[in-house]
Amino acid sequence: MTLKLIYPALAQILWTFVVLVIMFQRRKRAFANREIGLADIAVSTERYPDSARLAAANFSNQFETPVLFFALILIAIHVGATGYVMAALAWAYVATRVVHTLVHTGTNSLKQRALIFAAGIACLFFMWVGIVVAVL
Repeated sequence: MTLKLIYPALAQILWTFVVLVIMFQRRKRAFANREIGLADIAVSTERYPDSARLAAANFSNQFETPVLFFALILIAIHVGATGYVMAALAWAYVATRVVHTLVHTGTNSLKQRALIFAAGIACLFFMWVGIVVAVL
């Protein structure tokens, strides 16, 4: 059943909205605390405090490798590669995106972020392998 893959795709979309809310709240807080004014960000967002900039960077990240994830989900459904292993890989990928956000907008440990990112890429790679195997 293809719903096994639809749910993690929907979860990734929901997570993107969650990150958008985090970014909005941090930007709103910067204005409320008078850390910045409208003139400060009229041309560039570099004047936002680090916490708001990290949230914005992470929001941008939600449109990078997740594009591959969504493509793989659609291709997997199309070719019938919708088994439990594919679903587990899809959920694992979403989990890496959530953890990546928590680290990126929290401690911002580059070492942790790199490991989490690599785990997510591995999930995408093995999803790709599963699709290739299904079409051979």
